[in-house]
Amino acid sequence: MSNASEMFNDGQAYEKLMGRWSRMVGDQFIRWIDVPAGKNWLDVGCGTGAFTEEIIAKCQPASVSGLDPSPAQIEFAKARANLGAVNLQVADAQSLPFADASFDVGVMALVIAFIPDTEKAVAELARVVREGALVATYMWEFPGGVPLTPIRRAADKLGLKGTDLPNMEASTIPVMKNLWQNAGLTNVETNTFHMEVNYKDFEDFWQVSTQPLNPLGKMIQALPAELKAKLKEETHAQLPAQPDGRIVYGCFANAVKGFKA
Repeated sequence: MSNASEMFNDGQAYEKLMGRWSRMVGDQFIRWIDVPAGKNWLDVGCGTGAFTEEIIAKCQPASVSGLDPSPAQIEFAKARANLGAVNLQVADAQSLPFADASFDVGVMALVIAFIPDTEKAVAELARVVREGALVATYMWEFPGGVPLTPIRRAADKLGLKGTDLPNMEASTIPVMKNLWQNAGLTNVETNTFHMEVNYKDFEDFWQVSTQPLNPLGKMIQALPAELKAKLKEETHAQLPAQPDGRIVYGCFANAVKGFKA
């Protein structure tokens, strides 16, 4: 999963970029999967630990293990005060370092579209959970549902294109459902979560959203100054401000859950 490990190598900057979005969608996801207390969780692609922290705070788990391919993200997660008891390690979703039937719950939060071999990753997640265990994921839908959609649309209008993710189609409901069913998971259900975020003004949005932490951000940072200014202007035109100057817009994420037979 080298794409993700190279992309997200600054935990603090990533938290600033995605933290507000991640916490909102994570809360909706946790309420939807409705896991009883006292379960052993595996959080695959835990990143900065934002969602892992939500598990600790809201799910009363017996234990939590989190893994991510980025050493920088894992180090950032380890620094979180609430994650001291979590088993955090660098590892690949396509080859999980756990024995069969090790967990009661297996989740992937905002990661599945970054995984080159999604079928293998879902099969691995199903392998390491026990009979009857919940397996679930959620992901911004590409291209229209992601938090950076206004910039993507402006870039498209100017003929600019960043590097696509390995498996953007895995962010859609039909593909998610097929992945879960093909892995032998039962009682498969899907859902879509909508959320809205405020930025204090357009400059706040632009500075936060154009950090070089993903293909789009890296493309923007590499642009000549004149073209970058045009992209900024076009993005601004797509985000009309509220009377008090705030920028308000929404995005959505798809989710799927199922159980190991």
